[in-house]
Amino acid sequence: MPHLLIAGKLHPSGLALLRQAPNLTFDYVEDISEASYQAHLPKADAMVIRTQPLGVASVAKAPGLKIVSRHGVGYDAVDMGALTARGIPLCIVGDVNSAGVAEHAMMLILAATHRLIAADRATRAGDWGWRNGLQTQEVAGKRLLIVGFGRIGRHLASMARAFGMEVHAHDPFISEDAWPDIAIRVGDLGQALALADAVSLHLPRADHAILGAAELAGMKPTAVIVNTARGGLVDEKALADALRDGRVGGAGIEVFSDEPPGTDHPLFGLDRAVLTPHNAALTVECAERMAIASVQNVLDFFAGRLDPALIVNGAALGGMKEFVK
Repeated sequence: MPHLLIAGKLHPSGLALLRQAPNLTFDYVEDISEASYQAHLPKADAMVIRTQPLGVASVAKAPGLKIVSRHGVGYDAVDMGALTARGIPLCIVGDVNSAGVAEHAMMLILAATHRLIAADRATRAGDWGWRNGLQTQEVAGKRLLIVGFGRIGRHLASMARAFGMEVHAHDPFISEDAWPDIAIRVGDLGQALALADAVSLHLPRADHAILGAAELAGMKPTAVIVNTARGGLVDEKALADALRDGRVGGAGIEVFSDEPPGTDHPLFGLDRAVLTPHNAALTVECAERMAIASVQNVLDFFAGRLDPALIVNGAALGGMKEFVK
């Protein structure tokens, strides 16, 4: 009988699905830290893991581990090499949170453009005259540049078009023949950044900032920067400096280089920055869908019908024909 380790708090619907599953036992550790689940690794045949790390040392402590299912679509904190070396597939949940993240990105674009934080503070302080400064702008007719045009970027494009924005996108991994017609394709990122009124990032983690001091210097002083993708894609200190000096108009930052960020973070004192705690995919609906999908991946694995499209390291493991449909 397979034994599952759930590392991180799971929506009750995911737990209900597990309790209905025959011939499966599980341990449930709600704490989100690598240390919290160590004692349960030796008897784990499978794992559902949230945002905490799964390093090579942890993998080594689970000799019976056969499948790891991520409660989400990112896997930066998982040592995929250690899993692949053992022939262990790493799965993600697929397209269950892209609409929620796109909504969050659109919200940040609107909030930064309309100076929501400053307006809120002025209202609470009784500064009714703040409105006469004409500090807000509209998004209709403005140019949005989406960098990374996968599922989330495409959802955002549709939303932005509904607000009357002119949508451009940059993604060198999508050929011209396969390009969706909901955005204008741009090849030169530097040139596109210079013309954009708003930029929204939807890329995997990189080893360097996509928007650093040089890129920010080439943008419009009214431009809005939004990052709902991965921390580190924007040089946060350079962004704070640009906002403080009036070289960038606003920002919406959902992800940070270090999480949680320290209370002395350079963006914290700026009302031109709208900040959220990496919760774009943590709506009630997304949390339920991710819990169900991540548990279903484990059940499907042991039933021999796991969807190969959800296996991140499937190619390295030779296609996994022995257990996928």
